[in-house]
Amino acid sequence: MSGMWFTEEQTANIRFGCRINNILHSEKTDFQDLAVVETLQWGRMLLLDNLVMTTDKDEFVYHEMISHVAMNSHPNPKKVLVIGGGDGGTIREVVKHAKVEKAVLCEIDGQVIEASKKYFPEIASVLTGHPKVDILVADGIKHVKEAKEEYDVILVDSSEPIGPGAVLFTAEFYQAVSEALKPDGIMVAQTESPFYNQELIQTVFPTIGSIFPITKLYLASIPTYPSGLWSFTVGSKVYDPEAIEPRELAELDTKYYTPYLHKAAFALPQFVRNLTEGK
Repeated sequence: MSGMWFTEEQTANIRFGCRINNILHSEKTDFQDLAVVETLQWGRMLLLDNLVMTTDKDEFVYHEMISHVAMNSHPNPKKVLVIGGGDGGTIREVVKHAKVEKAVLCEIDGQVIEASKKYFPEIASVLTGHPKVDILVADGIKHVKEAKEEYDVILVDSSEPIGPGAVLFTAEFYQAVSEALKPDGIMVAQTESPFYNQELIQTVFPTIGSIFPITKLYLASIPTYPSGLWSFTVGSKVYDPEAIEPRELAELDTKYYTPYLHKAAFALPQFVRNLTEGK
């Protein structure tokens, strides 16, 4: 940070900056640097290792899109696991689904949870006591390796593929996720920007595809994330999330996701489709 600006180096050649009012919190946890800043444009902003994780004003896009596509694609998502996602936004969206009986948040860094509860109460609303939510401060890969055919849906709400989040982009991890899912389970992982992270998508998409019989990529527009265009990859054992008709989906209390957007999100620009085809 310099002066009253926060700057994120998104690539070696591109920086993203926001004017800030205040640094509300800053600490070095056992895993990463954690900060909360007050921006003029986006409200409060959560930073991990100087990278934007979420903000007050655009958080709903990421949290709704990583959650509802899988949740609405599974006919009976009773037990759901969120790996990462210590800000609480993803699991907040999960428990909007009436069929959910238990939602487990597994976050390796407990300080992310505590900072989110203090500075982002609307995002972390279900972390302060919800009858369907269990919180585990634990290693996500260790947890899925110990869980066999336990979950209907697993959402991998990871940070960038550096530091503690790096292991969440490996074949070993995705195989463990598959084994932790029930025979008709479905997973979603955030898979970065198709503009800035093309090599990652070209690696992760076929890796997930080698494990799950149905693998699809979909997109969302998130203005504070690198390039503003973000990808998510679905791995499903049975259900095709793209095949669902919008009229079959229930309306939810959302700001971005809709049943028709669910369908449209899989309509990829040609350059993104090329990435999924290894071109």
